[in-house]
Amino acid sequence: MKIVHLGLVDYLPTFEAMKKFNDSRTESTEDELWVVEHPPVFTQGLAGKAEHLLVQDDIPVVQIDRGGQITYHGPGQLVVYTMIDFKRRKTRVRHIVTALENSIIDTLAAYGIKASADPKRPGVYVEGKKIASLGLRIKNGSVYHGLALNINMDLNPFTHINPCGYSGLEMAQMADFLKPCPSVAEVAARLTSNLQEKLVI
Repeated sequence: MKIVHLGLVDYLPTFEAMKKFNDSRTESTEDELWVVEHPPVFTQGLAGKAEHLLVQDDIPVVQIDRGGQITYHGPGQLVVYTMIDFKRRKTRVRHIVTALENSIIDTLAAYGIKASADPKRPGVYVEGKKIASLGLRIKNGSVYHGLALNINMDLNPFTHINPCGYSGLEMAQMADFLKPCPSVAEVAARLTSNLQEKLVI
């Protein structure tokens, strides 16, 4: 599984590149993990409801094709896009979701942060607060989009939305529990290693 580090990149061209990659892949195309950060942006999923955007400000809202409701991306948040051919791997999307959640949980545990998944709500939680979000798109037997782990960022824009459609849901980040907080690059190296291990079928 190839790891591609894209750095801090605008959301919209990255979204278009994901769709192009998925549409053009063949049976021999290697699966990839794209490691990125984004400038401030709200992304609204296919079933997204406008009422979950509580405050209209200068942060752009991009309509996209993943599942789920609205969420926020910004600098200091680690985003990993999972470009995976799940048919070739003879697995199920539920396995991929579990692998993503467990990879995040194990990464946080390595820093002494006890986290867990919630069977009723996708994502990873610490002390009832959401620290990581998941959102996937399934097309042509493959998966794209992925996960977002809050590391050391401005969480205030999350108060402008109902995160992932949940009113009153509080968000957390690694910096709330660690002083000093590790860099995005350091956490990315640990998380992608866990993903490579857990996504192997």
